Amino acid sequence: MKIISGGVIAPKGFLASGTHVGLKKIKKDLSLILSQVPATTAALFTTNQIKAAPVLWSKDVLEKNQEIRAIITNSGNANACTGEQGFVDVKNTSEKLAHELGILQNEILICSTGVIGVPMPMEKLIAGIPEVVKNLGHSETHGIAASEAIMTTDTYSKSIAIEIEINDKIITIGGIAKGSGMIHPNMATMLAFITTDAKLSPEVLKSALFESAEGSYHMISVDGDTSTNDSVMIMANGMSGLPLIEPNTNEYKLFVEGLNFANKNLAQQIVKDGEGATKFIEVNIKNAINITAARKLAKSIISSNLVKTAIFGQDANWGRVVCAMGYSGTEFNPENVDLSFASKVGEVLLYKAGVPVPFDEQVALEILTEKEIIINIDMNIGDSSATAWGCDLSFEYVRINGQYRT
Repeated sequence: MKIISGGVIAPKGFLASGTHVGLKKIKKDLSLILSQVPATTAALFTTNQIKAAPVLWSKDVLEKNQEIRAIITNSGNANACTGEQGFVDVKNTSEKLAHELGILQNEILICSTGVIGVPMPMEKLIAGIPEVVKNLGHSETHGIAASEAIMTTDTYSKSIAIEIEINDKIITIGGIAKGSGMIHPNMATMLAFITTDAKLSPEVLKSALFESAEGSYHMISVDGDTSTNDSVMIMANGMSGLPLIEPNTNEYKLFVEGLNFANKNLAQQIVKDGEGATKFIEVNIKNAINITAARKLAKSIISSNLVKTAIFGQDANWGRVVCAMGYSGTEFNPENVDLSFASKVGEVLLYKAGVPVPFDEQVALEILTEKEIIINIDMNIGDSSATAWGCDLSFEYVRINGQYRT
């Protein structure tokens, strides 16, 4: 596996662009990804019961057709809770883009991100579609522009691209993502678009995406909120020349390993850019009774606002961690549990076999002063492991979200 540049345009046959059409004051706000040939596509969507119009559109398209050509995304407006007009606006967007690209409406997926409950300024969006189509290209600059145009409160764009060798052929996986706030396990205010020139059937691609998301996007938390617009989409156009990847084969294993790497990388970029974040937190659960228990425990800890604020305050308050474990919904014997905090300067054991361990507060402070903090927990009951990622909650998070709409 080799990391390369390019993001979503790195795989063969993909073009991208990003431009400013006026939905935001200055920054880019309309992004387009295009496959030169129909691409097998799979997606996962928000678990929120309130789903934005573009989410419902894309879900409906994929239920009827898994061969997609384009994904168009606007930022600055979520087109959520906008009633019947929101659906009309999505339909008009697809009609305009289909006309400009010379493709069918049911080959287009649509995403939006931004403020909820505000009508989409369609005159600006429609007027901008010819521009974003005209700007399509396959250079690294085009990939960066596409990633910048999906940002909201993000402070930097997020992308990844890798090459994998399978049977003496190279396949490429690329991706871009956005997300900074309203991030919670099982989908959040995040968008992720993955492209690959591998060839997979719709069923196998969806299975690979679900498997990969379980260990990446479903294991991150910034603030415990789940949005109306979350979407993760993957397009596979088969242009690498590698034969169809079948399930339960070495080829599939290698592909999923690459997909997991890309998605975990994007997921970690999202939480590192959490709104107001000063710390990146990794929670490692090992020797749990099964993978479900390990993931529940890790998610519960990384989602705890009290754990997050303790890390922000550089306080080795291990009690908040074990408390989050206790309400995770997983049964375990506290007398088996070991817990430590770590960073690049060292590690301090705080809790062993269910009993507090005397520790040097100054050593603990030096560990927690670092930017990246690791919480290591050994359940000492099985052989399953899981990792979750998140960030602290700071004063700046409150400021950003107190002024988000205005």
